[in-house]
Amino acid sequence: MTTVSDLSPTKADSPVLSRRFYITAWRWHFYAGLYVAPFMIMLAVTGLMMLWTATLFGRDGEKTYTVEPQAAISSVSEQAGAATLEIPGQIIQYIAPRTPEQAALFRINLGDASYMVAVDPYRAEVLGHWDRRTGLYDLADNVHGTLLIGTFGDRLIEIAAGFGIVLVVTGLYLWWPRDGRGLGSVLVPQLSAKGRQLWKSLHLTIGFYASLFLVVFLLSGLTWAGVWGEKFTQAWSTFPAEKWDNVPLSDKTHASMNHGGVKQVPWTLEQTPMPASGSQAGVTGTPEGQPVTLDAVVSLARIIGFDQRFQLAFPGDETAVWTISRDTMSNDGANPLDDRTVHVDQYTGRILADVGFNDYGAAGKAMAAGVAFHEGDMGLWNLVLVNIVCLSVIFLSVSGFVMWWKRRPKGAARLMAPTVGEHGPLWKTGAFVMLATALLFPLTGVVLLAVLLLDLLVFRHIAPLKKALS
Repeated sequence: MTTVSDLSPTKADSPVLSRRFYITAWRWHFYAGLYVAPFMIMLAVTGLMMLWTATLFGRDGEKTYTVEPQAAISSVSEQAGAATLEIPGQIIQYIAPRTPEQAALFRINLGDASYMVAVDPYRAEVLGHWDRRTGLYDLADNVHGTLLIGTFGDRLIEIAAGFGIVLVVTGLYLWWPRDGRGLGSVLVPQLSAKGRQLWKSLHLTIGFYASLFLVVFLLSGLTWAGVWGEKFTQAWSTFPAEKWDNVPLSDKTHASMNHGGVKQVPWTLEQTPMPASGSQAGVTGTPEGQPVTLDAVVSLARIIGFDQRFQLAFPGDETAVWTISRDTMSNDGANPLDDRTVHVDQYTGRILADVGFNDYGAAGKAMAAGVAFHEGDMGLWNLVLVNIVCLSVIFLSVSGFVMWWKRRPKGAARLMAPTVGEHGPLWKTGAFVMLATALLFPLTGVVLLAVLLLDLLVFRHIAPLKKALS
């Protein structure tokens, strides 16, 4: 949208100039959409797959089996013993049931393989087991994050997310009512329109409402990306381990608790060093003078407030710790304010660190809430809203293609991008948006600069190529 700083009073009244700026924004929207739309469809479809797989079966498969509640619950050590009889390997993790009707889960590593074992918590009987992270949820998650091509895929998606912000900003500029029309003409779709005009009206209206949430989805997703997230945003938002008084630290960070590309650790803790076992640091946890057993640590978790579902990571080596955690990102609960991570010395049972939502910095709190919202973990309303947003994104991507196809003359051997016409004065607001995008999202900025250089040095000097891309 133009501002006073963009135009002089005389120029601001010029419909020709206003039209030129409109077409410039449309042109940016068009080219950004060419790259972004396929990614948006992929992200929305895989997001829906993860959402419904987690809803119906559980992110870790915890809803696959149901049990009949009994008067007494077997000790967790008995349950673990049954699990290791099924898979004779090393127990890595215990996941407590969310409801009395759900099974307890144990993650067990055997060689290079990792399994989940479901156990009836009342009878300590194994209900079944499966390969960990090989289900539909995990396939969708890997496509969603890396396109199944690792780091290169992560970078492509990060670039698309950055251009997605450009798409939202230019889309809102195009959405703003003009030519004497009121807000009602764009807040409500004109269902009486026909053909391309109907598609345009639906695209405008749905795009406006979806954009209010799409920016949240894009930013919360970007914070997991390899460059903007891990190297740019997460680095200065990491929880400071110095807040743990006189606690020995490990060479490993919390990210070592993640499994492959699957994120299980709160965003703000990923780059924070883990505390180390083997000292008298910390405060009293399990009863002093008694062995620090699985049952003792689970009992401690219940005493300090971990009810219903929580996760317990076992010590992996001689300096590692027991880690009790609950966070919305891992589908443990529906309220980010309840996120909590507690580390316990494996030898003394003393609590070395206790980090909750209130201990996070501003960015960490925003991410805890943003990721929970992104994943639809905050209740039925969130589940419904994420479904609507994903379906809206798919519609916007498809309708953009349909509008282009209907506008494009039959047999045209070029893209038919919006044409600005003769050069005019600089659109300062638009230039600022592009500059801000380049500075805020480095990968997107690099690609934007590369495209501009290619246009200046190559595209406009090769007539067939210039025509095809115009």
